[in-house]
Amino acid sequence: QVHLVESGGGLVQPGGSLRLSCAASGTIFSSDVLGWYRQAPGKERELVARIDSRGRTNYLDSVKGRFIISRDNAKNTVYLQMSSLKPEDTAVYYCNRNQFGSDYWGQGTQVTISS
Repeated sequence: QVHLVESGGGLVQPGGSLRLSCAASGTIFSSDVLGWYRQAPGKERELVARIDSRGRTNYLDSVKGRFIISRDNAKNTVYLQMSSLKPEDTAVYYCNRNQFGSDYWGQGTQVTISS
């Protein structure tokens, strides 16, 4: 079993930055694929960024060049550095850990971009 706890959300003005963190506990493997998803009101949950065990990443087109996902296996933590934030980035952000095909989710953290 895996337990994920996100932190770092909040309210920021357009153009600002935030860093989300997601700490994992339980049965952890360095081979786990880690990701960040988001869900805005009235919309489906979408993949924002993902990083595999080799550090290979992929991003939602709309966040490329603005967001960076990284992982620290020693701390069992995945990060999402978000810059040049836009109002359309407003959503609940969820941490995901895929372990041998099983998905584990955090509780979500609200990110609001507004002036």
